[in-house]
Amino acid sequence: MPALYPPWSNAVLRIVASLGAIGILGVPVGLMVFMRTPYVTEQDQPLEQPVMFDHRHHASDDGIDCQYCHATADRARSAGMPSTETCMGCHGQIWTDSPLLEPVRRSWADKTPIVWRRVHRLPDFVRFDHGSHVAVGVLCKDCHGEVERMAEVRVVSPLQMRWCIGCHRDPQGTTGRALPKPRTDCTVCHM
Repeated sequence: MPALYPPWSNAVLRIVASLGAIGILGVPVGLMVFMRTPYVTEQDQPLEQPVMFDHRHHASDDGIDCQYCHATADRARSAGMPSTETCMGCHGQIWTDSPLLEPVRRSWADKTPIVWRRVHRLPDFVRFDHGSHVAVGVLCKDCHGEVERMAEVRVVSPLQMRWCIGCHRDPQGTTGRALPKPRTDCTVCHM
């Protein structure tokens, strides 16, 4: 009796089965790798803000502490963004005619807040509290990088679960300082 399929069909079947197995494993692995790339995490991509704000000048040259502008970082979930009143506290007296500060002066005159664009974003299902981190000695630069050296703030750390868990498991290894070891169970960050 003649063969039902030609001899080369066995090789084709093996190749198709191998490609299928690679696809079944490769697609999820490829997606997991892709989700950790700077393209998705937006690392090192400066974000244009409504006001040209140079952190190098304010934080490094003038020595303004992060919490002067981000006033709720030590006691709230959000670090907060500077209000127009905060900006005008200084710029009502210095650089009063600078074209770079026109959006601030307009906001002051119109009594409308400056709409800052969020640089660091976490998913809605993640609970994060700046206050509890600041209270135990986590510094702004531990997560946000050396902002005092940035003209425009950009994401430095991936702020993904594996990164956060790494710090919770070994805070001294991540920050270089002796910090209390926090819990690592899911309910710390997830509701």
